Amino acid sequence: MDKEKRRLRLIKRRYRQEKLFRFLAMFAIILATSFLVFFLADITRTGYSAFQQTEIQVDVTYNAETSKFTHLAVPKDYQRLISRGFLRLIPLEIKANPELMNTTVKRWIIATAEVDQYMKDKVNRLKPDQKAFVESLKANGDVRMSFNTGFFTNGDSKLPEIAGIFSAVIGSVYVLLLTMLFSVPVGVMTAIYLEEFAPDNWFTRTIEVNINNLAAIPSIIFGLLGLAIFINFFGVPRSSALAGGLTLALMTLPVIIISTRAALRSVPDNIRQGAQGVGASGWQVVWHHVLPLSLPGILTGSIIGLAQAMGETAPLLIIGMLAYIPEAPGGITEAATVLPAQIYTWSGTSLRAYTERTALGIMVLLSVLLVLNACAVWIRNRFERKW
Repeated sequence: MDKEKRRLRLIKRRYRQEKLFRFLAMFAIILATSFLVFFLADITRTGYSAFQQTEIQVDVTYNAETSKFTHLAVPKDYQRLISRGFLRLIPLEIKANPELMNTTVKRWIIATAEVDQYMKDKVNRLKPDQKAFVESLKANGDVRMSFNTGFFTNGDSKLPEIAGIFSAVIGSVYVLLLTMLFSVPVGVMTAIYLEEFAPDNWFTRTIEVNINNLAAIPSIIFGLLGLAIFINFFGVPRSSALAGGLTLALMTLPVIIISTRAALRSVPDNIRQGAQGVGASGWQVVWHHVLPLSLPGILTGSIIGLAQAMGETAPLLIIGMLAYIPEAPGGITEAATVLPAQIYTWSGTSLRAYTERTALGIMVLLSVLLVLNACAVWIRNRFERKW
């Protein structure tokens, strides 16, 4: 009887432990989801306002005097309220359109960051008389909020109201393409050799251990490696997309090798044995049977590795891709920056107007990463259904 009671107590304790484990697991999931939702909500709340930009309607005068002293192109009361970036374009506009000479045109011009902050009910440094003037313009319909196309079409700028991510996006595209070009073929071929053809000896085991260790080291170490090898030794231009692509290719290579080997290992051995039984060579077995079946896993691992590389900042800071780049690079050897580095630069500035642009840049980067991960899932499901 005592044994039966002890057995029942043990069974009840096990059930209590199971319930406690389920509760803790559910609590951990809810806590992690809450942090994620809070993070996304805070980023969205901060960055959505950057989709709009304040514009002021001003009479712009084009003549020989304004082509030299650009601040004279607009009335004095407006000079502290509109962006200096527009005034600097006055001589270029006159040169491109000579018919504008000796005319006065009513135009919508981007306002300064302080006016933009005031219109969005945020902290600003406008003086009381400037606020009163802006309110009078609002009453007359000479102030409006328009879609901020400049954020997506302009490069970086010292003036937050005209700063954009275009040059950083172009640099990110160059770097990601170079990373994919260098890392995916080398990583896949290395994994095929190690998994299908390499003999099992101390040399290959040493290589495998080193690959696993490289996948776990901090990313900034790859930045130091890229600086020492590609820039200092091979002479690749500093801050260029080529240097960034090669550095991120080094960082992504172990991830692609490991994921590709796992995909190859998931193919049943009876497929290899059946192909060898009908006289297929080792390469024919891999090319015609193993590789097609493992392709979903290879593509998924490669895309996720590239998505991770796109979000990296630390290794690119080491090789100088934190430079101020207002214009988009015209080639892979020109100075460039990437979107994560651009976000990092904006987040370190003291001007409040960069805060919303930093948040919007994070939203754009997260959207791209989500698209890449969604592509990985779609490709995997498509090939799994096919094969």
